[in-house]
Amino acid sequence: MKFSRMFLPTLKEAPSDAEIVSHMLMIRAGMIRKIAAGIYNYLPMGLKVIKKVENIVREEMNKAGAQEVSMPIVVPSELWQESGRWDIYGKELLRIKDRHQRNFCLGPTHEEVVTEMVRKEVRSYKELPLNIYQIQTKFRDEIRPRFGLMRGREFIMKDAYSFHATEEDAEREYQNMYDTYCRIFERCGLKFRAVEAETGAIGGRFSHEFMVLADTGEDSIASCNKCSYAANVERAETKMQGSGVRGLPSNVSIGGQGSEKERPLEKVSTPGMKTVEEVSGFLKTTPQKLMKTLIYNSDKGVVAALVRGDYELNESKLKRLLDAQWLNLADEETVRKTTNAPSGFAGPVGLKDRGQGAGVRGLPPQSLSGGQNNTNLKIFADYNVQTIVNGITGANEADAHFINVNIDRDFTIDSYADLRIAADGDLCPRCDGVLKIFRGIEVGHVFKLGTKYSEAMDATFLNEKGQGKPMIMGCYGIGIGRTAAASIEQNHDEKGIIWPMPLAPFHVHLIPVNVKDKPTMDVAESIYKNLMNAGLDVLMDDRDERAGIKFNDADLIGIPIRLTIGSKALKENSVELKMRNAADASLIKIDDVSKKVLEIIEQADRVGVITATRLP
Repeated sequence: MKFSRMFLPTLKEAPSDAEIVSHMLMIRAGMIRKIAAGIYNYLPMGLKVIKKVENIVREEMNKAGAQEVSMPIVVPSELWQESGRWDIYGKELLRIKDRHQRNFCLGPTHEEVVTEMVRKEVRSYKELPLNIYQIQTKFRDEIRPRFGLMRGREFIMKDAYSFHATEEDAEREYQNMYDTYCRIFERCGLKFRAVEAETGAIGGRFSHEFMVLADTGEDSIASCNKCSYAANVERAETKMQGSGVRGLPSNVSIGGQGSEKERPLEKVSTPGMKTVEEVSGFLKTTPQKLMKTLIYNSDKGVVAALVRGDYELNESKLKRLLDAQWLNLADEETVRKTTNAPSGFAGPVGLKDRGQGAGVRGLPPQSLSGGQNNTNLKIFADYNVQTIVNGITGANEADAHFINVNIDRDFTIDSYADLRIAADGDLCPRCDGVLKIFRGIEVGHVFKLGTKYSEAMDATFLNEKGQGKPMIMGCYGIGIGRTAAASIEQNHDEKGIIWPMPLAPFHVHLIPVNVKDKPTMDVAESIYKNLMNAGLDVLMDDRDERAGIKFNDADLIGIPIRLTIGSKALKENSVELKMRNAADASLIKIDDVSKKVLEIIEQADRVGVITATRLP
């Protein structure tokens, strides 16, 4: 392609709303342009990269035995109502009406559509297994679209769905897709890690996310420094030291509670002190002494959850413990009704007795009056709460806290569980290693759906005995645009993008320094034709611009191989070859250019698959 004919509007500066490297560079390199919040045009350079990702994905999916289809983006509400997701998916689901006032949505994912398609056609176990995929534009009405293609409202995704007669076959296909994803991201030249993850709105029993490591990643990953264990922090298990604490499973242990003697419960004034930092500072103690009490609304009712002050509660773990469809931090009104106090002063002491007028040891009955009847309120606590002796909690009263709070003496817990977010330095739950926290970008996700959708939507088959059984399903997604953007996050410098060869929009950037010089242009045109005839993607900068402008654009765009044709090198019958990721250039003879370039590309493809692999 000739630069003078290409729609490639590069920019010296990034727009003010571009926050991360990939967003800034994709705008500056003329790859994308915003049309609305979270919605972008793909310009030719950007689309070429997208197609490179799509081709790798398509080749590997076909090789793995999946079959490509195309499903509509506009989906009737009846299918989503069958699965039960119409009412629970949330505002990210863009709902629309046609001229007859019938409800539809723009599909953010296609479990319902593919299940409806397969249930109409598949009748027998002999027609299973089946794996169907598509590469299609999706829409999710993100509350805060940002970071360019990382979190857009409209995006391109590969979504695949498998159907099985047995659990064993579903497990086999899950592993097949897991291995396929590893090959895809290896071929893309990415450094990544597959981690255990939450299933979210998709549902199902188990899943793995494929994470590309990057400092700008939205997700946090806990990874063991000794074994293969890795998980999104939403899913990561925690392990404590010591033993002998009530209610702990055999694989969980925490430090003993020590020899500190229990002191009498006491209420103290803490005017305006709500946060852990404020309360611990005011009372001259450490966050480890605090029991944070959080009130949640859920489809299982209002619940209270406790976590030690130096940790954060993991809402995904609490939701899973409750087996809840939805879970949200309670609003101010609910907090006041439950605790008779504003947010920031909730505590477990007397919480279940609130509204009963009952007293707590050492406290007058009136101190617990008011509020709703909480007799059936469930209180859950993270295992680490049990390590606290003479702790501090909110007093369910504005500007007041209890000190010297002790479990069982002052309140009881309905159930203990692993409810906290894993932190850097935690012990690995699988070995004696230590967890390290990394930032990552999710580019792929594989799910074990089980029969969530097939049971809800009556997608059944007849087994060998003629019995009707629900199909067992799997679901497998890859963000095409996110993969391209993640590659930039891993491969860039202060000058611009450094594309790995498999995703590069062009293999070679050919720069004749002086387009008005006939010998220069004769050599440039000859090399250009030879490389094109060899099947390579070549961009020739035939603009009548200063060399500095051309070199700056070349560094910004990031094509792996740059060939510069200048009068000085031509005197030696040579051209200058420079790799985008190298500091120095070298001279090669004009007759050897095609052979040398092909060798570099072949070697890059081989090395990319070997070295840009799964993280240790």
